[in-house]
Amino acid sequence: MRAIRVASAALLGVTALTFTAPAAFAGDRDDHGITPFAFSVQPSTIAAGGQVSLLLKREGGCRGKATVTSGVFDTVTIAPGQSSATAMVDWDARPGAVYDVTFSCGGASGSTGLTIAGGRPDGPTPVPLQRGVRAGVGGSAGGFDLKEIGLGTALIAGSVGAAWYMTRRRAASEES
Repeated sequence: MRAIRVASAALLGVTALTFTAPAAFAGDRDDHGITPFAFSVQPSTIAAGGQVSLLLKREGGCRGKATVTSGVFDTVTIAPGQSSATAMVDWDARPGAVYDVTFSCGGASGSTGLTIAGGRPDGPTPVPLQRGVRAGVGGSAGGFDLKEIGLGTALIAGSVGAAWYMTRRRAASEES
């Protein structure tokens, strides 16, 4: 009888650990291919006729010229030594549609989505130049959040403690 209680407490502990595991394997990446270089389109949602920045982080392996293609703007070439370029989105882009933007360099290519928002801008939209994606950090770019770690530890300790208390209480009542 005691073995069943111990197995139940162990199963409860393993279940608690499973639910607190990081979601690193969720597979929610929106790029369609792994490349030796990082890339992004800023902003990722733009109105038809707007201007987007095409950002390329070359440290990973793109040494020569890079080509950026999409069905919503003309082909853009990013020269060697450059890390960005701009493109004007076609005025006839369908609002709500998501267009693939493909970055190609050194025989490797990868894609990301560009969403077309409703409405049209009055003129060219200035786009702040930002850094490219943080490829390879696996979602840990923000660092450790001590509140979340503390809360997870408290939940695990609480569930293990409750299982231990319930097991000891039953054992004491059966001995009486």
